[in-house]
Amino acid sequence: MNDQSLFPKATKAALKNNPPGAWMPALPKGCIRLSSGYPAPELIPSEQIKAAVDKLIQEEHDLPLHYLGSPRIKSLQRQLQRRLEERGISVQEGELLITSGGCQAIDLIARTLLDEETAIAVESPSYMEALEIFQNYTNQIITIPVDERGLQTNTLETILTERKRDGLTLPRFLYTIPSFHNPTGTTMTPERRSHLLELSIKFDFLIVEDDAYGELAFLDSPTPIKANDSAGRVLHIGSLSKVVAPGMRIGWVVGDRELVSAFAWFKKDLDHPFAQATMAAYLENVEFEQRLTLLREEYRTKRDTMIQALEQFLPSSVTWHVPEGGYFVWVKIPGIETSCLLEKALVEGVSYIPGKYFFLNQKDGSEFLRLSFSYSQKEEIIQGIQKLGKLLS
Repeated sequence: MNDQSLFPKATKAALKNNPPGAWMPALPKGCIRLSSGYPAPELIPSEQIKAAVDKLIQEEHDLPLHYLGSPRIKSLQRQLQRRLEERGISVQEGELLITSGGCQAIDLIARTLLDEETAIAVESPSYMEALEIFQNYTNQIITIPVDERGLQTNTLETILTERKRDGLTLPRFLYTIPSFHNPTGTTMTPERRSHLLELSIKFDFLIVEDDAYGELAFLDSPTPIKANDSAGRVLHIGSLSKVVAPGMRIGWVVGDRELVSAFAWFKKDLDHPFAQATMAAYLENVEFEQRLTLLREEYRTKRDTMIQALEQFLPSSVTWHVPEGGYFVWVKIPGIETSCLLEKALVEGVSYIPGKYFFLNQKDGSEFLRLSFSYSQKEEIIQGIQKLGKLLS
């Protein structure tokens, strides 16, 4: 049987792209994982989650294990709603959909709003898994550069003005990671956030705000774009993966009620009711602001460790952005193809993600790499950067 004959045109087109996770290197045993954008293992609240499971089963017996799940699922919605309201995002009934992580929210938005004739705009560089998802639905992707102040909204305005003048398709939405951007670590300024909202009205597009790292600020927390969205233009995506545990797969999307209803229609019952009930039980017994304070302090210390190591061990020609939150440091090594350098780095026992995987045009990222300070111990961070420095000397 010819399996290819079973695939519709859109599936065949999507399968021509790199498979999911192609950017993930095969790591040798004992490798220092500066590639891993994961929470620190010691900061995963394993014992508290275990206690939440025990409490859940003791109080509700079989209920959390059924299709409909625990009544605590409704409680989780209220808990998330309160957290969003504390960050300036007012959420009314029907405007919040819990998803299986932030990636399911991205996929639901793409599945609902895109087809092969639809254009979107993304930052360049951008989150590689979002790029993978979007390319499953359209190849009309407009890229907008990012600098140290985030998305270049003036460039966006110029591009949109020219496309409108030339009769070209305008984007259905723009996908952005405004706070502690993945991979660059940059944060969009308040002025650019306001300008972006103005442009969304002027050119009639939605803003998909991926706020996965928004609560991991080392200084002042940026105000989400959604908090100033009086026109209903912003779809706000959040996640507990970076601040609790990624394996729990708890994310969400907030937006206009009609849009959220459509996302729920396509999501159907693809939930994880046991995970949602467990997370609700966990949140009942944790001082979340205290947890965030702990995370911010730990990750700030790791960030500082990485920056000091970069200054000490890397050549003066190498440059980087110092992030004010999140997980990542974005490094430029002039004249070096970082995907080739990775082969040597893995032999030496250190990994990173080559920059090309964050760009639609991969050649644009050939001299960049993304380092994560979140996962490894501070001593490993120093050793890993030292190994990279030796390769560049």
